[in-house]
Amino acid sequence: MTAPEAGLPDDMRRFLADLGIQGRDLRAHPLTGGVSSDIWFVEADGRALCIKRALPTLRVAAHWTAPIERNGYEYAWFERVREIAPAAVPPLIGRHADGNMFAMAFLPADRYPLWKALLLRGKVDADFAAAVGGILGAIHAGTAGDDRTAAAFATDASFHALRLEPYLLATARRHPDLAGRLEAIAATTGTTRLALVHGDVSPKNILAGPEGPVFLDAECAWYGDPAFDLAFCLNHLLLKCLPVRDCTGPLMDAFDRMIGAYLPHVTWEDAGGFESRCAALLPALMFARVDGKSPVEYVTGETDREIVRSVARSLLAGPPDRLSTVRQRWLDGLRR
Repeated sequence: MTAPEAGLPDDMRRFLADLGIQGRDLRAHPLTGGVSSDIWFVEADGRALCIKRALPTLRVAAHWTAPIERNGYEYAWFERVREIAPAAVPPLIGRHADGNMFAMAFLPADRYPLWKALLLRGKVDADFAAAVGGILGAIHAGTAGDDRTAAAFATDASFHALRLEPYLLATARRHPDLAGRLEAIAATTGTTRLALVHGDVSPKNILAGPEGPVFLDAECAWYGDPAFDLAFCLNHLLLKCLPVRDCTGPLMDAFDRMIGAYLPHVTWEDAGGFESRCAALLPALMFARVDGKSPVEYVTGETDREIVRSVARSLLAGPPDRLSTVRQRWLDGLRR
């Protein structure tokens, strides 16, 4: 979405000059919809690009701050992933010297529609979900056990501030009877360091490009638990069943296909152990998206929120070993 014409901030103008973009006939306006960054569309010198700058306080109802250094790690995630899956990241233009602002090519919505928008319109493509799972698995496999990548993304504090605290620990504070279980899951996630994690693999951050998925918004990049990325994305496929009930079957097919494309890449640990950890994390993330600091905006009615809470509670009480169990419990909850 775009906002009305507005003047580009001076620091962004200087950044463009540093990139060699002189700004003749410059047009610019802010892009809206994000909660964690200022993002501007810029057209200048015959080029269309985006400039992204991290905000110290996120635009959500609950008070939520995060280190602005995450902007530099996002750019570094794009650079690292480009070595593994070049078509899966946007073309990069340059990074500001202080690391808190960068520029990338603008990808127009007519050629790169947002996956979230497609899903909410009932356009569920299981092949695309499989492609997301396959690329995600390749990224994790390609960085697992890589000391260089681990050192470059030692962002434990940022990941805690952006993910563990506002999702799992905030939900634990709201539900004291589940606090022990949620805190244990957060501790397991936070101390598992195996591969490069995106941290926000959501349909709102994935474009359906002509060459396949393009991943955006890697602000939470961290060398940690790859199970977080898979669980985070699978959670969105489950929750989308609430606003588009008629697409429950296709969404569950997409859920299965994503898992099926991902799991063959798991060579850094026992695949069964990985799946068990992912299945335990998934219901915690389900709960977090209704009662954490960043609830999804499309689960609106109390009846739907109670479905999420009920299913998540039952799964947290007896953690499943398999993702298929989570899937079946979710379907059972929808039918009640």
